[in-house]
Amino acid sequence: MTELGMRPLIFGEVLFDCFPDGSAVLGGAPFNVAWHLQAFGLQPLMITRIGCDMMGDDIESSMQHWGMDCSGLQRDAKHATGRVDVSFNNGEPAYDIVDSAAYDFIDASELPELAGAWLLYHGSLALRHNESARAVAHLNKANIHTRLVDINLRAPWWQHRRLFELIHGASWVKLNADELVTIFPAESSKEKQLRLLMDHVSDGVLLTGGEAGASLHPKGDGSDCAVSPATKVDVVDTVGAGDAFCSVFLAGLLLEWPAGLCMQRAQQFASAIVGIRGATPQDVSFYDPFMKSWGIRSQSDV
Repeated sequence: MTELGMRPLIFGEVLFDCFPDGSAVLGGAPFNVAWHLQAFGLQPLMITRIGCDMMGDDIESSMQHWGMDCSGLQRDAKHATGRVDVSFNNGEPAYDIVDSAAYDFIDASELPELAGAWLLYHGSLALRHNESARAVAHLNKANIHTRLVDINLRAPWWQHRRLFELIHGASWVKLNADELVTIFPAESSKEKQLRLLMDHVSDGVLLTGGEAGASLHPKGDGSDCAVSPATKVDVVDTVGAGDAFCSVFLAGLLLEWPAGLCMQRAQQFASAIVGIRGATPQDVSFYDPFMKSWGIRSQSDV
């Protein structure tokens, strides 16, 4: 448990990015966030659904090996484990997020009992089908202390009306600068776009911008806070950088870090993730320097 006695509850897709050469990389924004939170010792409960197939077996095995709580992991005999088929045209990647994956059918009747207080994180992609949307609605009846919605606009899997229904009443919304413009195309001012978005949330907006860094826009009396990457960052790939940032932001909410410190630490960790291949380090010692400097007991010290 955290200092607040609150656990992170992570809902949504876990999938494989499948490449033309036959390789497959495990991911999905909620899964990446849960992976990091587990390494930080914050005991996330991941709610997702996977197929009764080899990819599903690989996911369950990976979660068990990482020490994750698998009580929210559902198996589906009808629908296959989620996948994204990646193709290339003149070197440019294209992504086919395969429809009717197991994570589209997370079953509210199979959710575990939720005692205590929770911080709920979920995105928008996993709610493209009604079954998983109903499961989130059921989760919201639990003792949800804080809810962060991570907007992931993936055509054709989103609509304006449903997006605003999704974020309405959330504590925080996280999105990137391009997504902010896409949601409010008629508004030329970022400040006006942010004000319109903040009408739907109680606490504020977390805006990420890749090389431009990130900014926090709290409602009420809080002051905006911006951070930028270090001037010298050796980038291997940027996959999962936003998820890494979000995971530390969530950790800061759970551990009650001051906003500025939370943003600095999130940027520090995201900058480290772009220096490795893939979104999820496989060696828990990768996390040790961050945890020691942040005053969190690392798993290697246990």
